[in-house]
Amino acid sequence: MKSILSSELQEDFLRRGFSRRNFGRIASLMAAGTTLPFFNEAALAQMSQRGGPIPPDAVRINSNESPWGPCPEAADAIHNIVQRGGRYLYEQTNEFTALLASQEGVPAEYVRAYPGSSAPLHQAILGFCSPQRSYVACDPTYEAGGEAAKFVGARSVLVPLRKDWAHDVKAMAKADPKAGLLYLCNPNNPTGSLTPRSDIEWLLENKPAGSVLLVDEAYLHLSGAGACTDLVAKDKEIVILRTFSKLYGMAGLRLGAAIARPDLLKKITDYGAFAVPVTAVAGGIASLKLPTLVPQRRKMIGEIRQDTVEFLEKRNYSVVPSFSNKFMVDTKRPGQQVIEALQKEKVYVGRLFPAMPTHIRVTVGTREEMDKFKTAFLKVMA
Repeated sequence: MKSILSSELQEDFLRRGFSRRNFGRIASLMAAGTTLPFFNEAALAQMSQRGGPIPPDAVRINSNESPWGPCPEAADAIHNIVQRGGRYLYEQTNEFTALLASQEGVPAEYVRAYPGSSAPLHQAILGFCSPQRSYVACDPTYEAGGEAAKFVGARSVLVPLRKDWAHDVKAMAKADPKAGLLYLCNPNNPTGSLTPRSDIEWLLENKPAGSVLLVDEAYLHLSGAGACTDLVAKDKEIVILRTFSKLYGMAGLRLGAAIARPDLLKKITDYGAFAVPVTAVAGGIASLKLPTLVPQRRKMIGEIRQDTVEFLEKRNYSVVPSFSNKFMVDTKRPGQQVIEALQKEKVYVGRLFPAMPTHIRVTVGTREEMDKFKTAFLKVMA
């Protein structure tokens, strides 16, 4: 089978230390139109459902989704474009990227739309990591990057979060002088903790030569913190990932973006660029045009989160300070036992993160859902 990868890309792939066998395996999968077998949030969520299908009346606070779905304006736009869904409508995607670029203060060619943010994360591993260039991240964090690195034969170097739950950027900078990609999720998944902007700037200036910093801003809008896209505008060696799966409530619709210098985006898109669902694009455009959406949802989710955290802390359960739509609570016992016990009460929380074995990750749901969580949690912890 002839590879769909360009000869230039093949040469780069082999020059970076990949074996011909590994190269052939990836090229064959891509030629067949197969998604590379990396974990993404949906696949990882399925791992937490090994007890069987989730009952329809269960509380689903396990996947950092939004129970509110798209805003009404986005839902209307999605509905109205369905009849035109027989065409690719690339002009809609162009409108989306131009609008997002304008709001972020970067040229339109610095933005690439994707069906979610998992694809550009996986392809960034292909573009910047190799058997000679490692993947550096903190632990715990979102695991998909590490799984992608394992698949392509790149070494993963994980460093613990700091005691204040922020990324230890100094440890990341010196973790491996031959690092290819440094991954920083901010706010972090699963902890919901925030790393200061000054630390990110320090890491960008002090990272190993030849490496790229990838900042995953999937949960940024929930924090109220400033974005790092101005660093992209300054042509720094940084890639920003965005998704509409969280605050915007479009997890099932699949819309995301990578924001970076064109030469860095090319390193990612060389390994595949696919059409984005027109329904998702229409919803994304409508969401971006609504200036009240982000602050309103951030306030609502923050109030529900704070109410639940105060409930737990009053009962002497410590919670990692969160700036996101999820939080980690210390159960003071093996977390997997609590996860399974909650499932018996039809309350589904997030998967276990081995670096925090007594903690469980809880997504912020509606007030009714969180009330059911409180009742179930007290029952299983009694």
